[in-house]
Amino acid sequence: MKDRTRFKRYEGGDPLAPPVDLAEALDAIGEDVMAGYSPERAMREFLRRGGRDQSGLDDLARRVAERRRELTQRHNLDGTLQEIKELLDRAVLEERKQLARDAMMDDGDRALREMQLDSLPPNTAAAVGELSSYDWQSREAREDYEKIKDLLGRELLDQRFAGMKQALEGATDEDRAAVSEMLGDLNELLEKHGRGEDTQQDFDDFMAKHGDFFPENPQDIDELLESLAQRSAAAQRMLNSMSPEQRQELMELSAQAFGSPQLMDQLGRLDDNLQSLRPDLDWGGSEQLSGEQGLGLGDGTGVFQDLADLDQLAEQLSQSYDGARMDDLDLDQLARQLGDEAAVDARTLQRLEKALRDSGYLKRGSDGQYRLSPKAMRQLGKALLRDVAERMSGRQGNRELQRAGAAGDLSGATRAWEFGDTEPWHVPRTMLNGVLRRAALRDASSLGSSGTAPVPMLSVEDIEVQETEARTQAAVALLVDTSFSMAMDGRWVPMKRTALALHTLIRSRFRGDALQLIGFGRHAEVMEIEQLTALDAMWDKGTNLHHALLLANRHFRKHPNAQPVLLIVTDGEPTSHLEPSGEVYFSYPPHPLTVAYAIRELDNAGRLGAQTTFFRLGDDPGLARFIDQMAHRVDGRVVAPELDDLGAAVVGSYLGARGRGGPWGGGGYGDWFGGRGFWVGDQ
Repeated sequence: MKDRTRFKRYEGGDPLAPPVDLAEALDAIGEDVMAGYSPERAMREFLRRGGRDQSGLDDLARRVAERRRELTQRHNLDGTLQEIKELLDRAVLEERKQLARDAMMDDGDRALREMQLDSLPPNTAAAVGELSSYDWQSREAREDYEKIKDLLGRELLDQRFAGMKQALEGATDEDRAAVSEMLGDLNELLEKHGRGEDTQQDFDDFMAKHGDFFPENPQDIDELLESLAQRSAAAQRMLNSMSPEQRQELMELSAQAFGSPQLMDQLGRLDDNLQSLRPDLDWGGSEQLSGEQGLGLGDGTGVFQDLADLDQLAEQLSQSYDGARMDDLDLDQLARQLGDEAAVDARTLQRLEKALRDSGYLKRGSDGQYRLSPKAMRQLGKALLRDVAERMSGRQGNRELQRAGAAGDLSGATRAWEFGDTEPWHVPRTMLNGVLRRAALRDASSLGSSGTAPVPMLSVEDIEVQETEARTQAAVALLVDTSFSMAMDGRWVPMKRTALALHTLIRSRFRGDALQLIGFGRHAEVMEIEQLTALDAMWDKGTNLHHALLLANRHFRKHPNAQPVLLIVTDGEPTSHLEPSGEVYFSYPPHPLTVAYAIRELDNAGRLGAQTTFFRLGDDPGLARFIDQMAHRVDGRVVAPELDDLGAAVVGSYLGARGRGGPWGGGGYGDWFGGRGFWVGDQ
């Protein structure tokens, strides 16, 4: 047998489009996480909003709602009834013309027929029923009346079997008999299936006999049942949506379908079977269609199927149910309702969600909840650090950050490069290794066969790096205020961004420095960066600077050979302290003892040689005076940055502290920070 190659339309969007942009997604997710969202919720919010060049779920849901509104406002349910009324009026008019033209007709007979036409009831269904035994004199009138019965039959079948209205146009008696036989066999198959007695062979036999009626080509009874039940339920919802008068008129007309009352019996039996096998479908719903375009029964059922599809899409796009995933989106259904472009947008969102889950950026914890992984924290920190660098780039005296922070002093020894090494290359030894390797390979190839591949100038195994003596350069304590006023006044996220940017800078550029993050509200605690960035807003009152300074001084004492750098971000005076018993004491306004405890620990930091910078948030004059006095005691500095500049201010202060004293040489703080924000004091 020859291999067959099948082609179909490519459905993946632009094949040359770049892969999904995780950087933008991660930045947005990180912002929401730092604002207090869970990573799972933050990811959902990004998928809902979309990116700069990417439609989100909200946009797709809006288009679904617009499509639904368009369908309900464009159509009404009078289409079939109006078409039957027009056929009836035309038949009666043609008959009246024929009666007037027929000179051979007995006057009494003519008068009787005209009286019969004049006395037709205004109700269309009743008029059609009354004319069922009328002896038409006009051939055109008789044909129009027969079209009513034919139209009703095709419309009723089209409600259950899409496309049947067109397929049976001009059908013969044999065609109608085939339909009747198919309905009988179908009902028997469904009833057998309901009893659990059917087999695949029963289905195959049915399709072999009646397959022409099912162009969708179902492969088993379940596929057949699904398509039939969905359409039958839509037909029932359409009937429910009609007015009582419309329903009554349609029921009366249905008896005239194909001139055979048995058709309605078979269709009613089919509806009962489908409803009993699929009671989970919506059989009782209704819609208000208020447009001007009338719908036939078959087309109306199609519209109601579209409305059901749109409702399913709206639920899928809401992602509001338990266990919701982007994979739940029915892309084929979305393409049918909104077009291929919408399906491509949804597929991109699916790929984005999968990439976020599979790339290691989100890590499921022991409690089953997602958290930002260390990989995600590094990526987010790099983005924040780039933002800080951009804000600092125009300021006076900026140094190129990529050259900052050597790992240590050169020892004179070299070694082979290993993955993750950041030490500088020893270029002469590296080049020599490459020359020796190429010479050895050429000697070996001269003894073997010719035509060998060219030898690269350098290879990874040639690289040697210069060993350095690791040394701790600075012991950095970043104290961040986590009191309720920080959250209340919109300073919560900038504080977290600042901490993450500084953490990323030290971990990537100044690995010898020892950083400790300390959050202080009613009490203080040392925090890992993941804990701080995920910290919910703290609504307990209290600013325990005393406790935070205690922890900072303990950190400095653990690194006696390092230069202490103390960075304090706060928006309030200290209002709580630790008692000797370890209990927290709170008082507002600040108690003199609380202030004294904080000053004592600040003095201890000064005696340890800490270079101190206060970052004052807010414009309270009392806070400004207090922090000025605190900074003056330890020859520290005070910066009052705008919130957007907080990260640049803290990073700039850290870099400036590294440049002012100890083994790093000269250079003042002003070389690192200037421009935006303003100096409050520079004692």
